[in-house]
Amino acid sequence: MATLEFERPLVELERRIAELKTAIRASGRGGAEFDVEVARLEEKARRLQEDIFGSLGSWQKVQLSRHPDRPFTLDYVQRLCDDFVELHGDRAYSDDRAIVGGIARFRGRSVVLIGHQKGRGVKDNMARNFGMPHPEGYRKALRLMEMAARFRRPLLTFIDTPGAYPGLGAEERGQAEAIGQCLLSMSRLRVPVIATVIGEGGSGGALALGVANRVVMLEFSTYSVISPEGCASILWKDRARGPEAAEALKVTADHLLRFGVVDELVPEPPGGAHRDPDEAARRVGDAIARHLDALAPLDGPRLAEDRYRKYRAIGEFVGE
Repeated sequence: MATLEFERPLVELERRIAELKTAIRASGRGGAEFDVEVARLEEKARRLQEDIFGSLGSWQKVQLSRHPDRPFTLDYVQRLCDDFVELHGDRAYSDDRAIVGGIARFRGRSVVLIGHQKGRGVKDNMARNFGMPHPEGYRKALRLMEMAARFRRPLLTFIDTPGAYPGLGAEERGQAEAIGQCLLSMSRLRVPVIATVIGEGGSGGALALGVANRVVMLEFSTYSVISPEGCASILWKDRARGPEAAEALKVTADHLLRFGVVDELVPEPPGGAHRDPDEAARRVGDAIARHLDALAPLDGPRLAEDRYRKYRAIGEFVGE
């Protein structure tokens, strides 16, 4: 498992505990004295974990949102859904593996799913372009959005991308137009739309899947118009000032909940979602189901109006 710098003391202590347990089993000695020592170290690890993850700064949360062992879209789909059928291609150019989607059953409901997908390891990450979609990925997403509307199925999206791919080929094939069409289509959908930020939500590449009736955000995920490093390179010509930019941008779930940009912060398992993907998925599933239940009484026009009013209210100020 990959380890972030601020996690190292905890990981080292957990390694020592595992080694001690292995040595006790190998020696066959055991006994109350050893049990007490193991329990003491485990309690120390629990307190250390609470201390570390209870006082994380914005930059540390940015690092956690990018953790390579963090659950990705397909990990959540596997744990939350039955009968998932992935659909491929935009029917115009190609299939973009940085966006996945299809149809499934979520806790008894037929739904349409769309999400950014990063890769595990170098080869898979290359194939998925590190979770940065091309225009064909967003046009595949658009096709699935239209399918959700046609068959009147709730749409669930999972956001986890550094941003849309900025390469020359993507621009030539209409990256901005593809993202814009997703924004327009989502704003008009007459079905419930729940977006969940599960990792890194970067710029328009994330927002293309984020125009939802309800936006749910995991505790250690981030959502921003630009990456902290990108912001720092523009403002100060120095990407190394990314931690300073992260603090100024207010990219974390607690800030965005307070600003009304997201509707619910989902607490992560102790130590982050990568330490217990099953529990993280259960918590995300509970949040999605709760919001779907709340939206169930609304018909199509009222769902579109609800979404419109949600986004019109963001950044609204009332003067004297």
